[in-house]
Amino acid sequence: MKIVVINGSPKGKDGNTNVLVNAFLKGANNAGAKSVNIYISEKRIEHCMGCHICWTKGPGQCVISDDVLSVLMEMGDADVIAFSSPVYFENISGMLKTFMDRMTMIGGPQQQKSIEEEKDLKSSNVQGPKLMMISSCGHLDESEFSVTSHWINRIEKMHMELVGEIYFSSGKYLKETPEELKEQLSNYLQLVEKAGSEIGKNFKLSDNTKKFLKENIIIRNK
Repeated sequence: MKIVVINGSPKGKDGNTNVLVNAFLKGANNAGAKSVNIYISEKRIEHCMGCHICWTKGPGQCVISDDVLSVLMEMGDADVIAFSSPVYFENISGMLKTFMDRMTMIGGPQQQKSIEEEKDLKSSNVQGPKLMMISSCGHLDESEFSVTSHWINRIEKMHMELVGEIYFSSGKYLKETPEELKEQLSNYLQLVEKAGSEIGKNFKLSDNTKKFLKENIIIRNK
């Protein structure tokens, strides 16, 4: 199994969200999965021009020459694609959104028509990669992830199955943890690691893990 993380934090390796990603991938790797953590901040990615040349000439035929195609090629044989981003202005980061706009080149009107036709089928033969979302924010408010969760559930329609969402709204503690919260944070990161292990083994999260992840979005002083 191969897991590719598209890491949309402008802080890249030094971001709070990457602490969650590393814990998730640690569990997945220990379960036998191979993983790639791609930092968008280290890539040159231009804004989509909306010219739709990629729709008329074929997938991957983009007029812009930058690093997007190499990232898409890395994603091409992934079994699981995880998008990660901090919450910026109630949404995913602009950096990740810019990359997602460029993913237009792998789809088009014909693909959308195919998706619409498949809605009426009881089963589908389409085998796309599984989908994950990992995000953190600084505010102690789980509603901060409302837009991100809505967005990733919409992305699921692109021939993907959403198998897990990991949110943590105490992001400021991920790298600067008060002594009295270290145990709670350690327990939470172990839970994220367990989630990675479950995805690495079974391509899905157990009901208990989903429940515990949701219940522990926030850690605070007791």
